[in-house]
Amino acid sequence: MELSKRYNPKDVEEKWYQYWDENNFFQPKDDPKAPTYTIVIPPPNITGVLHMGHALNNTIQDVLIRFKRMQGFRTLWIPGTDHAGIATQNMVEKSLHKKNKKRTDYSQEEFINLIWEWKEKHGNTIIGQLKKLGCSCDWSRERFTMDERLSYAVFESFKRLYDKGLIYQGEYIINWCPRCRTALSDEEAEKQEQDGVLYYIRYPIIDSDESLVVATTRPETMLGDTAVAVNPKDKRYKKYIGKNIKLPLTDRVIPIIADEFVDPGFGTGAVKVTPAHDPNDFQMGQKHSLEFVVIMDELAVMNKEAGKKYEGMDRFKCRKQVIQDLQKQALFVEKKPHRHAVGRCYRCETIVEPYISNQWFVKMEPLARAAIKVVEEGKIKFY
Repeated sequence: MELSKRYNPKDVEEKWYQYWDENNFFQPKDDPKAPTYTIVIPPPNITGVLHMGHALNNTIQDVLIRFKRMQGFRTLWIPGTDHAGIATQNMVEKSLHKKNKKRTDYSQEEFINLIWEWKEKHGNTIIGQLKKLGCSCDWSRERFTMDERLSYAVFESFKRLYDKGLIYQGEYIINWCPRCRTALSDEEAEKQEQDGVLYYIRYPIIDSDESLVVATTRPETMLGDTAVAVNPKDKRYKKYIGKNIKLPLTDRVIPIIADEFVDPGFGTGAVKVTPAHDPNDFQMGQKHSLEFVVIMDELAVMNKEAGKKYEGMDRFKCRKQVIQDLQKQALFVEKKPHRHAVGRCYRCETIVEPYISNQWFVKMEPLARAAIKVVEEGKIKFY
């Protein structure tokens, strides 16, 4: 065969794809008696362009749709893209950074317009890529997750769940990114091993010359302590349980409590309890009816609850100041190298802050019961 007659996809694919699309071959055929087969595309995020993983999973979907179409099914493959919320915002902020600009240089309306411009650019690129792959989606039904009708559907679904008592509000410790100013799931705040420091601090016992030494990696959070905990089986501390401590650098008096959750082998075996700033301490706080003192704002800046001297300080600047003040009062014992896991925001690498917040929750047990039932009855089948 001559080189000039070899197959060239550029000469063929665009022509035939356009022919298929113009003739509505990807739309469900008008045959109400035919069995139906539908796929809703897992919408790609508009944070960038498609990668090899998208090429693979969309090819598999296309194979399934085309196979069912040839079998006479009324097939429908619904395409769309996902706004990806703060992930897209982060990409826009990175593009602004290249121009020596930041989000706060714009009004809210101006910044939202920038995000819509990003959507038009990258959302259209993604759709073009799907078409280049030959995906036989029904493009007349293309959607974007922030389309007005879809946003209305979210509100409607939320209200229905709320009216049924399946959605409720409550305080809980979350992973908080102070840069993105958003809550993160555990998967989005993946913990990374890093070299840190374990600080040993002396907590004086009231009406006594004795004190307890606690170890912590986050000394700035001691300003929000509402107890010191020891293991009830730890013979070293049994005589102290029920006594009170004068919390250093504050006017607060806090109790010494016993809880089996405490690991006698960590640090000194006595741990500070900060229910509003640690997930384990949150549980202890609820169990022992402790006070929940929030000492930071959403930017991880110390608030008035941290004390007048520390109010307005960044959390890490406050850490240094707390250590200095403890040293002046002879309450700082020592520091030791300590390797531990630290959660970071998957978008911007900022160290996340465990933070108590009023969040919405969904009661999953009643919803799961209905989902399990249809699988057990064979109405839904997993492959």
